[in-house]
Amino acid sequence: MAEESLNHIEDAELFIHHEYYVDPGQDALRIDKFLMTRIEKISRNKIQNAAKAGAIRVNGKPVKSNYKIKPDDHITVVMDSERKKLEIIPEDIPIEIVYEDDTVIVVNKKPGMVVHPGHGNYSGTLVNAVSYHIENLPEGNGIEGNKRPGLVHRIDKFTSGLLVMAKTDYALAHLGKQFFDHVVERRYQAIVWGNVNDDEGTIVGHIARDSRDRKKFRVYPEEDGVGKHAVTHYKVLERFGYMTLVECKLETGRTHQIRVHMKHIGHILFQDHDYGGNAILKGSAQARYQQFIKNCFVQLSRQALHAKTLGFIHPETGEQMHFNSDLPNDMAEVIEKMRGYIEPMKHRLGDH
Repeated sequence: MAEESLNHIEDAELFIHHEYYVDPGQDALRIDKFLMTRIEKISRNKIQNAAKAGAIRVNGKPVKSNYKIKPDDHITVVMDSERKKLEIIPEDIPIEIVYEDDTVIVVNKKPGMVVHPGHGNYSGTLVNAVSYHIENLPEGNGIEGNKRPGLVHRIDKFTSGLLVMAKTDYALAHLGKQFFDHVVERRYQAIVWGNVNDDEGTIVGHIARDSRDRKKFRVYPEEDGVGKHAVTHYKVLERFGYMTLVECKLETGRTHQIRVHMKHIGHILFQDHDYGGNAILKGSAQARYQQFIKNCFVQLSRQALHAKTLGFIHPETGEQMHFNSDLPNDMAEVIEKMRGYIEPMKHRLGDH
């Protein structure tokens, strides 16, 4: 017998952290057999891959799948979630593949594409597209014997940029552990409303669904114990008067994290329709400037957020992988417009 004291979903509900305390009267038993009786719908192969990836720990140390549990052992497991798995129909949709080998695939997602099938979006997603690509590769690719990719992180529909997916069960477990441990490098670029005061800073605040609108999220005080711990580091890259180009480095990976954290410090993302970024900032009263912004709205119709940099340890080789992507045309063109407008705007504001 054992007590499971914790079973909560982390990092956008893709991975679950299980925690068990073994009872004092527990007989010696292989840990893979023990976990098969505790985790619903789990295969022995999946447990063995998790152990190989270092995702199963006893008393803080990684163990092999043949480890025999002892009374009072403290067991922790990081496992991809089974809760929302749907049938994936491969679809021939063009995608930009940045890197690929037999273990992982890195893609640069276009804005407007949903990452994974779900309510209201059962087709046309990035996973559908990658599944088609994998289906046309030699046998032996895919997760749990199926020719589908393993998803380890997500970005919003209207956010563009880099994602990595696993092509083997072991890679899924290994990458999942990296994301769960917050050791994956993720840097985004965003255009935000307002002139950010500090050149760099860190935003810390629990994130949970907004009780008044369940489609949105908000920051709650740490002491309230509501939501999940979230940390975003930001740095100013360029200033445009009423707007700022920032780089955001994620330490955690919560849903809408950058969008919610930047709003929390008073700098909503430009054209973020969910959080009010599609309205002209109060105080930008000049008629010519308002028309300029309206033109930018036409050019960039979605939130100005791009997952620009991604770094992780290759599951098989142990090599540190690093990828960087160019800003998509809509963001790049608006930034150029703002650069061209900034000097005359400064002059009108009296900033010589």
